[in-house]
Amino acid sequence: MAALRSSLTALRSSVAALPSMAALRSAADRGYELYDRSSARLKGMMPTGLYARALLIIIAPMVVLQSVVAFMFMERHYNLVTQRLSAGVVQDIATLIEVDKVFPQDYAQLRRIAQDKLGLVVDFLPVTELPPPGPKPFFSLVDQALSEEVRKQIGRPFWIDTVGRSALLEIRIKLDNAVMRVFAPRRAAYVSNSHIFLAWMVGTSLVLITVAVLFLRNQIRPILRLADAAESFGKGREVPDFRPRGAREVRRAAVAFIEMKRRIERALEQRTAMLAGVSHDLRTILTRFKLELALIGDSPEVDAMKKDVDEMGRMLEAYLAFARGDSGEQSAPTDMGAFLDELKTDTERNGHKSSVNFHGHPIVTVRPAAFKRCLANLVSNAARHAPSISITGHRDHRWLTVTVDDDGPGIAPHLREEVFKPFLR
Repeated sequence: MAALRSSLTALRSSVAALPSMAALRSAADRGYELYDRSSARLKGMMPTGLYARALLIIIAPMVVLQSVVAFMFMERHYNLVTQRLSAGVVQDIATLIEVDKVFPQDYAQLRRIAQDKLGLVVDFLPVTELPPPGPKPFFSLVDQALSEEVRKQIGRPFWIDTVGRSALLEIRIKLDNAVMRVFAPRRAAYVSNSHIFLAWMVGTSLVLITVAVLFLRNQIRPILRLADAAESFGKGREVPDFRPRGAREVRRAAVAFIEMKRRIERALEQRTAMLAGVSHDLRTILTRFKLELALIGDSPEVDAMKKDVDEMGRMLEAYLAFARGDSGEQSAPTDMGAFLDELKTDTERNGHKSSVNFHGHPIVTVRPAAFKRCLANLVSNAARHAPSISITGHRDHRWLTVTVDDDGPGIAPHLREEVFKPFLR
């Protein structure tokens, strides 16, 4: 029982030490919030175009790969070879110091051995204080390697000068009775041709990226053409020279777009033909009605019937105008300033007061007749409910905005979406 009691006590202590569920939930919420912010920031930095994203997909792994290769080369190969070469130079200097100990004051023989056998230029200076350490270069791998090897193999005061573009390195070692000054070839202490590897690596990467960009542009061009064709067709413009090109998937999408375009055009033609036929037949009947009413004579009932027939005629004209507006007319560059001035003239000819203002570049590509019917419909509706009308046009780099403003009672908020339906009264 005592053992069981002690186990329960330990378990209670462990449970008490655990964080509460509220704290865990709070930490999880903070983690999710941080993840959402990071994702949103990353999405904001990403390019939006397909071509730019494809380039990023190609270039980013290439840059990462080249960075890893360069790091591994500098870390494994360049550093290791430099350390071994520096160790060899310092070992030669240490050998000369040992020879000087065995044959002291024989400086001429020591210089000859160093020059002929080791490729070093050795000189002996009077015993003086070594120069103070000079400024070190930012990337002083040779200086570090030589200093480390001198401390390890010689263990005497020294001074090293590796700064500058000279082909020689200067090393001074303070001995008991002199200061040994050694000039060693720079290429003997470190790898002097490492930049060739990096240059080849960077140059090859640039060539491969250039070739990839050229191929990528050819692959993306059909997608851009498909997007332009879909945008032009959506704006009511003809796309006569569009043909499927590019990869198999892109050609499938282009063929699907062409088939969809044909079906939509066929449906529009059928609807237009139906509206035109029905309107023509009904107008023929209305013409007979007008003739029969004219033969009957004048009376209040006949006048009311004539008004109804005229109203039906206007409705049929609206149907015919709607049918004509969806087919046949091509888009053309139009001067919106002159276009709105002409609309103002027509409005004032009908006895309505109006004003026109236009801002921006006036040339806009529209279907002139259909666009004029649209604006004339808006102006006529405004004229029925207001004494004065203001027409304002504004053109920016992307949109043309035409505002028809009047001082009438306006449209109820719940009916504003309904006014965009055709033939709504």
